Amino acid sequence: MNTIIEVNNVSKTFGKNTNLNRVLDEACMYVSEGEFVSLMGASGSGKSTLLYLIGGLDRNYEGKISLCGQDIGSLNDKKLSDLRLKNIGFVFQFYNLVMNLTVEDNILLPQTMNGRSKSSLKEELNEILEITGLTEKRKAMPATLSGGQQQRVAIARAVMGSPAVILADEPTGNLDAKSSVEIMELFSKLNKEKGLTILQVTHSEKCASYGTRIVKLENGKTIG
Repeated sequence: MNTIIEVNNVSKTFGKNTNLNRVLDEACMYVSEGEFVSLMGASGSGKSTLLYLIGGLDRNYEGKISLCGQDIGSLNDKKLSDLRLKNIGFVFQFYNLVMNLTVEDNILLPQTMNGRSKSSLKEELNEILEITGLTEKRKAMPATLSGGQQQRVAIARAVMGSPAVILADEPTGNLDAKSSVEIMELFSKLNKEKGLTILQVTHSEKCASYGTRIVKLENGKTIG
Protein backbone atom coordinates (compact mmCIF):
# COMPACT_ATOMS: atom_id res chain seq x y z
CA MET A 1 0.00 0.00 0.00
CA ASN A 2 1.11 3.55 -0.69
CA THR A 3 2.00 5.73 2.28
CA ILE A 4 -0.23 8.82 2.26
CA ILE A 5 1.19 10.55 5.35
CA GLU A 6 4.68 10.38 6.85
CA VAL A 7 5.63 12.30 9.99
CA ASN A 8 9.34 12.11 10.82
CA ASN A 9 10.79 13.59 14.04
CA VAL A 10 8.34 16.49 14.11
CA SER A 11 8.59 18.94 16.99
CA LYS A 12 6.42 21.95 17.73
CA THR A 13 6.95 24.60 20.39
CA PHE A 14 4.63 27.38 21.49
CA GLY A 15 5.66 30.51 23.37
CA LYS A 16 8.82 32.59 23.56
CA ASN A 17 12.00 32.92 25.61
CA THR A 18 11.63 31.20 28.99
CA ASN A 19 7.89 30.57 28.57
CA LEU A 20 8.15 27.68 26.09
CA ASN A 21 5.78 24.74 25.72
CA ARG A 22 7.08 21.86 23.60
CA VAL A 23 3.83 20.21 22.50
CA LEU A 24 5.37 17.79 19.99
CA ASP A 25 8.75 16.19 20.63
CA GLU A 26 10.17 14.36 17.60
CA ALA A 27 6.83 12.70 16.89
CA CYS A 28 6.76 10.03 14.18
CA MET A 29 3.82 8.31 12.50
CA TYR A 30 2.49 7.18 9.13
CA VAL A 31 -0.85 6.54 7.47
CA SER A 32 -1.11 4.13 4.54
CA GLU A 33 -3.66 4.15 1.76
CA GLY A 34 -6.98 2.67 2.88
CA GLU A 35 -6.32 2.96 6.61
CA PHE A 36 -8.65 4.53 9.16
CA VAL A 37 -6.27 5.74 11.86
CA SER A 38 -7.42 7.21 15.19
CA LEU A 39 -4.97 9.62 16.84
CA MET A 40 -5.67 9.74 20.58
CA GLY A 41 -4.32 11.77 23.45
CA ALA A 42 -5.32 13.72 26.52
CA SER A 43 -6.61 17.26 26.22
CA GLY A 44 -3.68 19.53 25.34
CA SER A 45 -1.49 16.62 24.24
CA GLY A 46 -0.94 18.16 20.79
CA LYS A 47 -3.03 15.80 18.68
CA SER A 48 -4.98 18.58 16.94
CA THR A 49 -1.74 20.52 16.52
CA LEU A 50 -0.21 17.52 14.72
CA LEU A 51 -3.29 17.18 12.51
CA TYR A 52 -3.06 20.85 11.51
CA LEU A 53 0.63 20.46 10.70
CA ILE A 54 -0.13 17.43 8.51
CA GLY A 55 -2.85 19.44 6.76
CA GLY A 56 -0.51 22.35 6.10
CA LEU A 57 -2.61 24.73 8.19
CA ASP A 58 0.42 25.51 10.36
CA ARG A 59 3.86 25.57 8.76
CA ASN A 60 5.98 26.41 11.80
CA TYR A 61 7.57 23.15 12.96
CA GLU A 62 10.80 21.16 13.02
CA GLY A 63 11.20 17.82 11.25
CA LYS A 64 9.63 16.50 8.08
CA ILE A 65 6.04 15.87 7.01
CA SER A 66 5.27 14.22 3.67
CA LEU A 67 1.83 14.09 2.08
CA CYS A 68 1.30 11.89 -0.97
CA GLY A 69 5.07 11.65 -1.39
CA GLN A 70 5.70 15.39 -1.22
CA ASP A 71 7.60 17.16 1.56
CA ILE A 72 5.07 19.85 2.47
CA GLY A 73 7.73 21.93 4.24
CA SER A 74 9.53 22.47 0.92
CA LEU A 75 6.46 23.72 -0.96
CA ASN A 76 5.61 27.37 -1.52
CA ASP A 77 2.17 28.61 -0.49
CA LYS A 78 0.63 28.12 -3.96
CA LYS A 79 1.88 24.54 -4.35
CA LEU A 80 0.83 23.66 -0.81
CA SER A 81 -2.63 25.12 -1.42
CA ASP A 82 -2.96 23.06 -4.62
CA LEU A 83 -1.80 19.91 -2.82
CA ARG A 84 -4.35 20.46 -0.04
CA LEU A 85 -7.19 21.14 -2.45
CA LYS A 86 -6.55 17.99 -4.48
CA ASN A 87 -5.57 15.59 -1.72
CA ILE A 88 -7.13 16.58 1.63
CA GLY A 89 -10.69 16.75 2.85
CA PHE A 90 -11.07 18.49 6.22
CA VAL A 91 -13.77 17.77 8.82
CA PHE A 92 -13.80 19.87 11.99
CA GLN A 93 -15.67 19.72 15.29
CA PHE A 94 -17.73 22.73 14.21
CA TYR A 95 -19.25 22.19 10.81
CA ASN A 96 -18.16 25.44 9.13
CA LEU A 97 -21.08 25.46 6.71
CA VAL A 98 -22.15 28.53 4.72
CA MET A 99 -25.55 29.21 6.25
CA ASN A 100 -27.08 30.97 3.22
CA LEU A 101 -26.26 28.08 0.86
CA THR A 102 -28.26 24.88 0.43
CA VAL A 103 -26.90 21.48 1.45
CA GLU A 104 -25.83 20.60 -2.08
CA ASP A 105 -24.24 24.00 -2.71
CA ASN A 106 -22.25 23.66 0.53
CA ILE A 107 -21.03 20.24 -0.59
CA LEU A 108 -20.05 21.54 -4.04
CA LEU A 109 -18.46 24.80 -2.86
CA PRO A 110 -14.74 23.84 -2.70
CA GLN A 111 -14.88 22.14 -6.09
CA THR A 112 -16.80 24.94 -7.84
CA MET A 113 -14.39 27.48 -6.35
CA ASN A 114 -11.65 25.43 -7.97
CA GLY A 115 -13.26 25.92 -11.37
CA ARG A 116 -15.27 22.71 -11.78
CA SER A 117 -18.81 23.02 -13.12
CA LYS A 118 -21.83 21.77 -11.20
CA SER A 119 -22.82 19.63 -14.18
CA SER A 120 -19.50 17.77 -14.13
CA LEU A 121 -20.02 17.01 -10.44
CA LYS A 122 -23.65 15.88 -10.68
CA GLU A 123 -23.05 12.12 -10.67
CA GLU A 124 -20.53 12.25 -7.82
CA LEU A 125 -22.80 14.58 -5.83
CA ASN A 126 -25.77 12.22 -6.16
CA GLU A 127 -23.66 9.28 -4.99
CA ILE A 128 -22.31 11.16 -1.97
CA LEU A 129 -25.77 12.46 -1.02
CA GLU A 130 -27.02 8.88 -1.03
CA ILE A 131 -24.10 7.51 1.00
CA THR A 132 -24.44 10.26 3.61
CA GLY A 133 -28.23 9.98 3.78
CA LEU A 134 -28.79 13.54 2.61
CA THR A 135 -30.62 13.02 -0.69
CA GLU A 136 -33.92 14.31 0.69
CA LYS A 137 -32.16 17.27 2.33
CA ARG A 138 -30.21 18.44 -0.73
CA LYS A 139 -32.21 21.68 -1.08
CA ALA A 140 -32.46 22.33 2.66
CA MET A 141 -30.68 25.18 4.44
CA PRO A 142 -28.18 24.29 7.19
CA ALA A 143 -30.21 26.07 9.89
CA THR A 144 -33.03 23.54 9.42
CA LEU A 145 -30.75 20.56 10.06
CA SER A 146 -29.72 18.82 13.26
CA GLY A 147 -26.09 18.88 14.38
CA GLY A 148 -25.57 15.34 13.12
CA GLN A 149 -27.03 16.22 9.73
CA GLN A 150 -24.83 19.32 9.48
CA GLN A 151 -21.76 17.19 10.18
CA ARG A 152 -22.89 14.81 7.43
CA VAL A 153 -22.91 17.78 5.06
CA ALA A 154 -19.38 18.68 6.17
CA ILE A 155 -18.25 15.09 5.57
CA ALA A 156 -19.90 15.01 2.14
CA ARG A 157 -18.13 18.27 1.27
CA ALA A 158 -14.81 16.79 2.38
CA VAL A 159 -15.32 13.64 0.29
CA MET A 160 -16.18 15.49 -2.95
CA GLY A 161 -13.36 15.35 -5.45
CA SER A 162 -12.06 12.02 -4.08
CA PRO A 163 -9.24 13.32 -1.86
CA ALA A 164 -6.35 11.05 -0.88
CA VAL A 165 -7.15 11.46 2.82
CA ILE A 166 -9.76 12.87 5.18
CA LEU A 167 -8.39 14.73 8.21
CA ALA A 168 -11.02 14.88 10.95
CA ASP A 169 -10.50 16.89 14.16
CA GLU A 170 -12.82 15.68 16.96
CA PRO A 171 -15.64 15.18 14.40
CA THR A 172 -18.13 14.09 17.10
CA GLY A 173 -17.05 16.63 19.73
CA ASN A 174 -20.13 18.78 19.24
CA LEU A 175 -22.67 15.94 18.95
CA ASP A 176 -24.85 13.86 21.27
CA ALA A 177 -24.17 10.15 21.77
CA LYS A 178 -26.63 8.92 19.12
CA SER A 179 -25.38 11.33 16.47
CA SER A 180 -21.78 10.48 17.35
CA VAL A 181 -22.39 6.80 16.64
CA GLU A 182 -24.06 7.65 13.33
CA ILE A 183 -21.12 9.82 12.25
CA MET A 184 -18.55 7.17 13.20
CA GLU A 185 -20.54 4.51 11.34
CA LEU A 186 -20.55 6.80 8.29
CA PHE A 187 -16.77 7.20 8.47
CA SER A 188 -16.40 3.43 8.79
CA LYS A 189 -18.68 2.91 5.79
CA LEU A 190 -16.72 5.39 3.67
CA ASN A 191 -13.47 3.68 4.68
CA LYS A 192 -14.70 0.15 3.93
CA GLU A 193 -16.89 0.74 0.86
CA LYS A 194 -15.01 3.56 -0.87
CA GLY A 195 -11.53 2.73 0.42
CA LEU A 196 -11.26 6.25 1.83
CA THR A 197 -8.16 6.94 3.93
CA ILE A 198 -9.04 8.68 7.20
CA LEU A 199 -7.00 10.17 10.03
CA GLN A 200 -9.18 11.28 12.92
CA VAL A 201 -8.22 13.02 16.14
CA THR A 202 -10.34 11.96 19.11
CA HIS A 203 -10.20 11.67 22.90
CA SER A 204 -13.00 9.08 22.87
CA GLU A 205 -12.05 5.39 23.18
CA LYS A 206 -15.38 4.46 21.59
CA CYS A 207 -14.85 6.70 18.56
CA ALA A 208 -11.24 5.55 18.24
CA SER A 209 -12.38 1.92 18.12
CA TYR A 210 -14.02 2.50 14.74
CA GLY A 211 -10.56 2.96 13.22
CA THR A 212 -8.40 0.17 11.86
CA ARG A 213 -5.45 1.33 14.00
CA ILE A 214 -4.91 3.59 17.01
CA VAL A 215 -1.91 5.89 17.52
CA LYS A 216 -1.51 7.53 20.93
CA LEU A 217 0.23 10.85 21.60
CA GLU A 218 1.89 11.11 25.01
CA ASN A 219 4.46 13.64 26.18
CA GLY A 220 4.82 14.93 22.64
CA LYS A 221 5.64 11.51 21.20
CA THR A 222 3.54 9.04 19.23
CA ILE A 223 3.01 5.45 20.39
CA GLY A 224 1.69 2.78 18.04
